[in-house]
Amino acid sequence: MTPLEMVGVFGAGVGAGALNAVVGSGTLVTFPVLLAAGLSPLTATVSNALGLVPGAVSGAVGYRRELAGQGRRVRKLAVGSALGGITGAVLLLALPAEAFETIVPCLVGLALVLVALQPLIGRKVRERRSADRPVRRDGGRTLFAGLTLASVYGGYFAAAQGIIYISLMGLLLDEPLQRLNAVKNVLVAVVNAVAAVFFLFVADFDWTAVALIAAGSTLGGQLGAATGRRFRPAVLRTLVVAVGTVALVQLVVR
Repeated sequence: MTPLEMVGVFGAGVGAGALNAVVGSGTLVTFPVLLAAGLSPLTATVSNALGLVPGAVSGAVGYRRELAGQGRRVRKLAVGSALGGITGAVLLLALPAEAFETIVPCLVGLALVLVALQPLIGRKVRERRSADRPVRRDGGRTLFAGLTLASVYGGYFAAAQGIIYISLMGLLLDEPLQRLNAVKNVLVAVVNAVAAVFFLFVADFDWTAVALIAAGSTLGGQLGAATGRRFRPAVLRTLVVAVGTVALVQLVVR
């Protein structure tokens, strides 16, 4: 990498760490930057997965206050997330490269749709919460199965997995969104970690990219956790959609 590209990857790591702590979709920031730096889509994906692990942990630590009293729930859901994450990682390397290059643009497009629809999803969540329903402690088998499947997607390609988690938990748990966001940060950290450990043994990384994203996302995770409650969602959503569109265009025209 050139010095300018290194600065760009580090900056993308900071932005991704902050976004992941607050709303998710940080991969839509780092992924196009890694592609622009000359990495192949597969190398960019595995390097990004490993580099974002410290940032995910940093964001989870930053939201530790909101995790109070949720230990049992987090442990249960983390099991499904780990199983889904390792399954997605295996699929990433088991499927041919041509399949990956075909599937990823579709996944990026899906992620952009989810980001754009986040206000509608949030409104539906609030409407369901306003109904007279019994309090649900852990979401039952439906939530466990849904998060496990979402984690398969996260292990394969992580863009917007946090938004999927928030949507599922918001519909099936009676908790404030900030507490759900704290759980989301832990589950993202679990998926990224198990996928990254698997990739360490079987995939080729760009270690410069890994180090820069790790350093940037760790800083970004703390910044996002500290200021996330004051961010304007519309601004973040616009940024994510804009960057993700760049990534989608790059993938299509490669």
